[in-house]
Amino acid sequence: MPTKIPAHTLPLSRSAQSIAPFRVMKILGEAKALEAQGRDIIHMEIGEPDFPSLACVNEAAFAATQQGLTHYTPTLGLPALRQKLAEFYGHFYQAHVDAARILITPGSSSALQLTLTALLNPGDKVLMGDPTYPCNRQFVELLHGQVVSVALNESCNYQLTLAQLQRHWQADIKAVMVATPANPTGTLIEQSELFAMAQFLAERNTWLIVDEIYQGLVYGRPAESVLAHAGLPDNVIVINSFSKFFGMTGWRLGWCIAPLALMPILDRLAQNLYLAAPTPSQYGALRVLEADALAELEQRRQIFERRRQVLIESMQQAGFKLKTQPQGAFYLYWDVSDYTDNAEALAVDILEKTGVALTPGTDFGKQEGHHHLRLAYTTEEKRLIEAVQRIKTFLSALP
Repeated sequence: MPTKIPAHTLPLSRSAQSIAPFRVMKILGEAKALEAQGRDIIHMEIGEPDFPSLACVNEAAFAATQQGLTHYTPTLGLPALRQKLAEFYGHFYQAHVDAARILITPGSSSALQLTLTALLNPGDKVLMGDPTYPCNRQFVELLHGQVVSVALNESCNYQLTLAQLQRHWQADIKAVMVATPANPTGTLIEQSELFAMAQFLAERNTWLIVDEIYQGLVYGRPAESVLAHAGLPDNVIVINSFSKFFGMTGWRLGWCIAPLALMPILDRLAQNLYLAAPTPSQYGALRVLEADALAELEQRRQIFERRRQVLIESMQQAGFKLKTQPQGAFYLYWDVSDYTDNAEALAVDILEKTGVALTPGTDFGKQEGHHHLRLAYTTEEKRLIEAVQRIKTFLSALP
């Protein structure tokens, strides 16, 4: 009989073993377990709209399957969807985008992975802010790149600036990653600043990757894309998704817009990594870009805007200090250093004692993440008010 070797003793990739878990998923699991015990849980941890995908999206995808449209699409995506997205950029952002520059991906995470795989060699440096979406760091590390992290705070609205790029610049930086609106803070980079950053980096032969995944969910101002700038240098790659504004999280569909010279490389990588994005999802996305669907999504954006205001006012009335206020997305990044220097432990305590599920900032930042919690206003206004009251009662009783 051959010797049976226990699977846990077999060698594994050091890169895979070094990847940190997504702490929010642990909180979600604990929250679901408490719900199963009959506890009333207010979910403010997951970065997902609480609305279902639009009925017209479901109908379009179903119709496509009924018509047998379930085979592979071209790797770059359905030509009709790429063209429809190009037209969307024209009327939504007043940006001229060639459909040939658009690649449809299985979620924006795939777009990020493809982009970084196309750009990085082992040892290459990528500069990004702290806090940031955690997968940005993980993707760079999986490719054996080096993360250059710049600590951000409320003085710069938790966003990178041109001045910070100049101050922290290193000659061997290959790319800079930013997000506007940002996760976890909901803050924006002004378009003039973003354009200046792109020019600064172009002069140094460096890429700028702009995550616009939450564009569309912007409050008190119009949604904007860096691609609307005339004269934008050819070093900018934009990542976007059908998940957040479009409410299609489970459909797993995103896209990137890259310079034409980069498209053959992205195409080859995609052919090998996943072949093509899900076909029914692409037909659903074609429908969500129609005028009537966009009008319905605008109504949902207005609901998020009201929720944002309700959450801010409730927290201020409860006596909580807010060092910054979100301008987009559906998150509020709360500095809880007055109460703890261990945000993870506080998140667990709040969940267990109050039934409010929040995300610890350690998911997003290594510098000050232990002093922050992320609140997602992806639930009804009355539940947001109730959540703040529960948290206030809990924190008021702390010694």
